[in-house]
Amino acid sequence: MEISLITIGNSKGIRIPKKIIEQYNMQNTLELILKKEYIIIKPKHKAREGWEKSFQQLHANGDDQLMIPDVFTDENWEE
Repeated sequence: MEISLITIGNSKGIRIPKKIIEQYNMQNTLELILKKEYIIIKPKHKAREGWEKSFQQLHANGDDQLMIPDVFTDENWEE
């Protein structure tokens, strides 16, 4: 897709078509990632977004069990 830079005050900008905004669920804040030869623009998500649903799925699958015990049998509490 080819787009043109437009003047916005003293800056330049781009217009993102409505269809793309809806397809990628873009809201008010976007993340701009600068690479050596290209720029990535993607929706900005809240930290830990979707974790609750993932934890519920882990629990439903029985994958939320401890891998190591909380207390080891050789612990010395007297020290």
